[in-house]
Amino acid sequence: MPYTTEEGGRLNNFAREPKVYQAEPPSKTEQRNYVFLGIAALVLVSGLMFVAFSVSSVS
Repeated sequence: MPYTTEEGGRLNNFAREPKVYQAEPPSKTEQRNYVFLGIAALVLVSGLMFVAFSVSSVS
């Protein structure tokens, strides 16, 4: 655990800093998967909205 000694002999602890790294751009496969997941999410939300509106207008 990294620490420093201050005036009067007090110890001051610091949290460990994580390693910093450069983010990699997504590969072609990952980009394709993101598109499929986006389309699936859009279909799911649209379907839920359709069901909600159709059920609410029945009464």
